[in-house]
Amino acid sequence: MISMTRRSFKKAALGSLAALVALSALTVPALAADKITVGALRFTSHAPSFVAFEKGYFTDEGLEVEFKFFQAAQPMAVAIASGDVDFGITAISGGLINLAEKGAIKVIGGALQEEPGIDGQIILVSKAAYDEGVTSPAKLKSRSFGITQAGSSFHYMASKIAEKEGFATADIKLVPLQKVGAIIGALKSGQVDSWSIVPHIAKALLKGGEIMQIGMVADYIPDYQVTTVFTSTEIAETKPDLVKRFLKAFSKGADDFNAALVDNTEGEAGAAAMVELIHKYVYADQPIEKAGPSIKNGAMRINKDAALNLTNVKDQLDWFKAEGLVSNDIAIETLVNTDYVEIF
Repeated sequence: MISMTRRSFKKAALGSLAALVALSALTVPALAADKITVGALRFTSHAPSFVAFEKGYFTDEGLEVEFKFFQAAQPMAVAIASGDVDFGITAISGGLINLAEKGAIKVIGGALQEEPGIDGQIILVSKAAYDEGVTSPAKLKSRSFGITQAGSSFHYMASKIAEKEGFATADIKLVPLQKVGAIIGALKSGQVDSWSIVPHIAKALLKGGEIMQIGMVADYIPDYQVTTVFTSTEIAETKPDLVKRFLKAFSKGADDFNAALVDNTEGEAGAAAMVELIHKYVYADQPIEKAGPSIKNGAMRINKDAALNLTNVKDQLDWFKAEGLVSNDIAIETLVNTDYVEIF
């Protein structure tokens, strides 16, 4: 009888313990995800972030992501420095370098890069300029070239084109128009003669007959590290785990993007699914039947594991110095934190 009582007590105690454990599991909240804001442009080249978000790669890394969209690179750099944005993916600009000199920003990885055999950024001219004889980049001397701001990637590309063709940057009339959309409008109407831009935009413009192609940027800047991944110096130096988790999710998104639209290893169905995903963010105001071909045909390589072409980044920095757009005293270490990705 005593034995039965002990067994009953033990069984009751174990049952109570199990119930307590179950109740604890229900009442103890899971660890909250780290909330981050990611800066982006509505370009196909920014797709890895969109893919990582849509496929849950950021969530897998314990990150709750909100996007903030920009129309040019320099405002994004300012937003990183002010803390309004945590991570950004865009071109190196004079503004970004100047903020790095002030200790506000660090480049931590690479994204879009020109690669032989893959259509890259295209040099464009208005139909009016083409009819006047501007049929190659060599004819851009004394012609106008649209840029967002002085010290932008467009400024860098125009200068490199001029250098290779044997004339000075000052021989091109640079027209700062602040926004990509404004440059498109000015080029179509003939208010500016020329521009260079990523293929998903360029190829769509070429279909209208108002704009003509005269060259490829890759012929002037081989292996150009077009865009980079960057963050605030504070995050880069004090939150390495956060940076690693962001780069891991971003890199998974890049792998999926490259497989579907650059290497074409996912077949037509995989490519179509990727285009549909990206369309939520790029040309979202157009039907997918119209936007899809531009998104697909404009895909460029995103560096594996966010590896960074430091050789080209150094060239960009040297150009900014030579043009007097940044201080001559800025070292590459001031701009780039090499702790996180492969450097080449």
